Amino acid sequence: MTSGTSVVTPERYKTGLGSFAEWMDAIGQRKYEFQRHYDEYTPDPADIAKLKALVERHGVHAFVIGEDWCPDVWRGLPVAAKVAKQSGMEMRYFMRDQNKDIMAEFLNQGEFESIPTVVFYDRDHRYLGHFIERPMLANEEMVPLRKILEEAPKEDGPERQAVMDRYRAATWDAAPAWRHATLKEFVALLERALA
Repeated sequence: MTSGTSVVTPERYKTGLGSFAEWMDAIGQRKYEFQRHYDEYTPDPADIAKLKALVERHGVHAFVIGEDWCPDVWRGLPVAAKVAKQSGMEMRYFMRDQNKDIMAEFLNQGEFESIPTVVFYDRDHRYLGHFIERPMLANEEMVPLRKILEEAPKEDGPERQAVMDRYRAATWDAAPAWRHATLKEFVALLERALA
């Protein structure tokens, strides 16, 4: 996060969409992917219990910033939504391209507008930390998966579509472990910040 005063004041935070349903109503594409990731994810009860305890003890709340065209957002935002609901954590949702000033505070490596980004606060709206894009497990497993894309012809057509379909199927197969890893990283981040 950049130094100085955040543009995400408590008042600005409240302007974010207030639920996953509101996010779904606001987006223009990929609703199937968002809903499927949400529906297929069952968080680990032990991780939810840890998060719920932090929410109750410290008033942890968060926001997520994303866009509907991004595969990492299709996978990650539903995780944030489901764990917020199950833990009682307030979660707000912001569109990145309509909130560039917020995105500017949470750039990946100080340079990239990577999404989704999930930002956590305590009950006094003190910044606790943020999660960017995907869990470490997904970063590691994306390396071999991206090799599939190297087989895709540059021009659009059935051959390119077949490679893209194979890549998407592989990421769906990997998604359950990535979802669980995301929640574990949320909990670890908060436990470090609130220790």
